[in-house]
Amino acid sequence: MAKLDQSQFRSRVLVAALLIPTIIVITWIGGIVFALVVGVTALLATWEFFRLMEKGGFRPLWPMGLVLTFLLILNAFLPHLRLLPLALSAWLIITTTWQLFRRTPYPVVDWALTLAGGFYIGWLISHFISLRLLPQGYTWVMLTFLITWAGDSGAYFAGLKWGKRPFWPRLSPKKTWEGTIGGWLAGMLAAIILGTIGGVALPHSLALGVIVATITPFGDLAISMVKRQVGVKDSGSLFPGHGGMLDRVDSLLFAVVGVYYYVINVVL
Repeated sequence: MAKLDQSQFRSRVLVAALLIPTIIVITWIGGIVFALVVGVTALLATWEFFRLMEKGGFRPLWPMGLVLTFLLILNAFLPHLRLLPLALSAWLIITTTWQLFRRTPYPVVDWALTLAGGFYIGWLISHFISLRLLPQGYTWVMLTFLITWAGDSGAYFAGLKWGKRPFWPRLSPKKTWEGTIGGWLAGMLAAIILGTIGGVALPHSLALGVIVATITPFGDLAISMVKRQVGVKDSGSLFPGHGGMLDRVDSLLFAVVGVYYYVINVVL
């Protein structure tokens, strides 16, 4: 059983106590307020990604990476404009041409990282806006948040209490099978309870619980792979006890995609 760091735990609880009510209110408001918050979150996470790459010795075109993230967020909020094909085509031409004039050791890698950072974070997180715009959008978004948070908390405490067998030691040495199973069960329980409160049919609640609880650990591991590549523990220090913005949204990036495509293809 791992030892609980009391100072870190207090920091985590305080940050969560401040963030969760704020997120609930912003999600309820919806509209441009929600889109702006998602956009700022995406830009901060993308910025942290590029800072990580710079620590690894790479030189991505971070301004253009942020532009790509912004375009993807804007496209999700204003889908009727159909701006993405033209904007993305222009972006690809501009960044490739720009890279021709840069004298860097790994120009192709730097260009690919620019595309990867902006697209990975911007495209995935933009699904929050698309999900909020659906009928019952508030319910679906809150289910995504709360199932993910319940799973993260369940994994954290189950890992502390019973964690022995490493889950993915190459990327995240502290993750255990016991913690992962605890997170899966907590996510499922949260899906059933919150789905019932939100008026979601039990089969859909169960399905969403399975989807979110199953894929969120891999969202976390994906960013762990990035951090392991450059030899850092956290993407930043924006949230005491929680790391940076990218650390806070890593699991949610996968969760929201699973929820969105389930809802539009099965529920609606």
